[in-house]
Amino acid sequence: MAEVISTRRDGAILEVTLDRPKANAIDLETSRLMGATFQAFRDDPALRVAIVRTAGERFFSAGWDLKAAAGGDEVDGDYGVGGFAGLQELRDLNKPVIAAVNGMAVGGGFELALSADLIYATENVTFALPEIRAGTLADAATLKLPKRMPYHVAMDLLLTGRWMDVHEAQRWGLVNEVLADEAALLARVWEQARLLASGPPLVFASIKEVARAAEAMTFQDAMNKITKRQFATVDVLYGSEDGVEGFKAFAEKREPVWQGR
Repeated sequence: MAEVISTRRDGAILEVTLDRPKANAIDLETSRLMGATFQAFRDDPALRVAIVRTAGERFFSAGWDLKAAAGGDEVDGDYGVGGFAGLQELRDLNKPVIAAVNGMAVGGGFELALSADLIYATENVTFALPEIRAGTLADAATLKLPKRMPYHVAMDLLLTGRWMDVHEAQRWGLVNEVLADEAALLARVWEQARLLASGPPLVFASIKEVARAAEAMTFQDAMNKITKRQFATVDVLYGSEDGVEGFKAFAEKREPVWQGR
């Protein structure tokens, strides 16, 4: 029997694949496995970038496994260390995550994609939040979508549960790039992952921590916290060897060599 979660490691890049036919739906056990996988990625200093993808072409993920729920999985059960699908609530994940979306991203599947920092998708991708039709709340999407796209468009998706095709998603800024098919998608995602893996990991960590925190702060408060080095990642960055290396490489007209320390 094939593993539900498989990983491929190439240098500083980790590719995580969910393979749970027929629709890559996520039950409690799968969510816990994903959380453990992404926690290990977070805590491994040799890894710098993660790619999250799923097997098959029809569904990226149908989200919460309703059959498992009918069989006893509780909606408010233990999703694991990272919350639903392992990414939504994983604390201090200060490394870039790229979602490679192919097929339908529905409900929690849409929310999984939203948990990534970059989203690349194929032409056949559609998104929907059908929870409203089942009389329940798309909790993470309700928090995230109004901050990622115009409020009235986000409310339309949340209140109606309608489908949104990939080109509309790209028009609203939810998708970074649309590719012709899965082969082109994976080639592009790996190209981007390699670019990021060669970048300054301490700067990426600072960007992610500051961006998250700034959502709940005024601009001035966030700026003051940056300049006073009150963000843990910013303090590490400004006292690091990489912080010196960037200036040296510029002065010496060479490419910097980032050590992550």
